[in-house]
Amino acid sequence: MPESEAENDHGLVLRSQRGEAHAFGLLVQRHMQRAYFTALALTGSPEDARDLSQEAFVRAYRAIAKFDAAAGAFFTWYYRILRNLCLNLRRDRSRRARPFAEIGESVMEQVAAATEEDPAVLAERNELQDALWRALASLKPAACEVIVLKDFQGMSYKEIAEALHCPVGTVMSRLFEARRRLRELMENYL
Repeated sequence: MPESEAENDHGLVLRSQRGEAHAFGLLVQRHMQRAYFTALALTGSPEDARDLSQEAFVRAYRAIAKFDAAAGAFFTWYYRILRNLCLNLRRDRSRRARPFAEIGESVMEQVAAATEEDPAVLAERNELQDALWRALASLKPAACEVIVLKDFQGMSYKEIAEALHCPVGTVMSRLFEARRRLRELMENYL
């Protein structure tokens, strides 16, 4: 394994803080897919997700000297930057809200073009995916966020609590309520 792959985030952060841009580039490579999918779930737009995840990395790079690597994980810190950008975008666009279902069209067109599956199976999957995106979009931002972090990103309760600056118990109760509400919204598909 190359040295850069074996080095943990903490080491890369310390090197970045010493001015090694290449080390920060390795952090970006390591976390860019996770960041993109997090932003996609929070914004509902592939284009916005790409732009905001890149913008968050730029802001993280500019602020890397202020990050206390001993206090927490890089992605947790980065996530707070990304989250604020995504929530600001949602807030700014709330008056002219775009249905979450719209993201499915371009993504699903790509999927359909790339697969040779049975059209009926693909249509059923598309319908389910669209329903899920609509259900997620109808949740309150805090509820959507906790589902994305736990169920899409696989973060632990502790990591989510650090990212959201709240107690673990709050994360657990938000997640319970968000899942309950999502289950209600998806009742016809379960």
